[in-house]
Amino acid sequence: MPRMTKLLLQLQAAAAAADRRRGGGPGPGRRHPLTPRHASAAGRFTPAGLVLCLLALAAAATTLALALTLHRHEPEPAAGAASQSGFAVVINTWRRHALLRRSAAHYASCPGVDAVHVVWSEPRPPPERLRRGLAVLDNNGTRARVRFETSNGGGAGDSSLNNRFRPIRGLATDAVFSVDDDVIVPCSTLRFAFDVWRSAPSAMVGFVPRMHWLAADPRGSTEEYRYGSWWSVWWTGTYSMVLSKASFFHRRYLDLYTNQMLPSIRKYVDENRNCEDIAMSFLVANATGAPPIWVQGRIFEIGSSGISSLKGHGLQRSRCLNTFAAMYGHMPLVATTVKAVDSRRSWFW
Repeated sequence: MPRMTKLLLQLQAAAAAADRRRGGGPGPGRRHPLTPRHASAAGRFTPAGLVLCLLALAAAATTLALALTLHRHEPEPAAGAASQSGFAVVINTWRRHALLRRSAAHYASCPGVDAVHVVWSEPRPPPERLRRGLAVLDNNGTRARVRFETSNGGGAGDSSLNNRFRPIRGLATDAVFSVDDDVIVPCSTLRFAFDVWRSAPSAMVGFVPRMHWLAADPRGSTEEYRYGSWWSVWWTGTYSMVLSKASFFHRRYLDLYTNQMLPSIRKYVDENRNCEDIAMSFLVANATGAPPIWVQGRIFEIGSSGISSLKGHGLQRSRCLNTFAAMYGHMPLVATTVKAVDSRRSWFW
């Protein structure tokens, strides 16, 4: 802050000159008037000194705030040639073409989106009409391109829930925003979450928090975990997962999930048609030893209710927690009460 320092020095010199003109300071051949020992410090404090103190405090606060801002937004060294300035949107879809067109068009228009990747898991290739409809989004060059990611060269996919975490060839960014086809996150909210992720690129950063807790076992011989829905988070203010239906994470976790995570976990997901999002939360928590980050922001679900509304969903999720913990040999999830809030849009802090 060279300019701020120079300004303070100029103000200090001007204040000293003002003191001398008022006779407040010892000039040549003058003596300081004796001050009683019991006089208060306030009585010895000149108005110029008060102004200097206030200016110094303001300058220090400005310097600290700027330093924190620069540190918070300073990207970590990129891995390989991947970009840190933007992110890829990965949409998981299943036989909801109208919703896919709507969500893909929205995310393709958001600033910072490098590309929109559609994870295609249907047994037949994407219809040509759907391909053409999504291809026109980037004709004018103002929107991100939309690509279909299939599991084989013929354009068809398979129905495994693990597909949403397959590595993506040619991915140009480190940041991946995983989202369901029926979830719309406003562009400004999405950008704020991306900035939060950039401050902690090893963490999962998302909008949908969930909780686990250790249930009381009357026999006292084994540990049993329970899955907590949104109401558990709302009641306790605590969470240990952010669901991949709307979350940022580093692209390296795609490779870890597909090629290095225990195959038995992926097999369990396939057999039970559930819990791939919990499996990703376990993976990241086990790799980092840290909790995820919940970003407060309004999101919109534009589709009908999914598997979370089915009877027994909570019980199935609890089984997943206990099965995965047994496979890992411990519970890697870490609980936290931290929430990222954009204070520019918050009335109450």
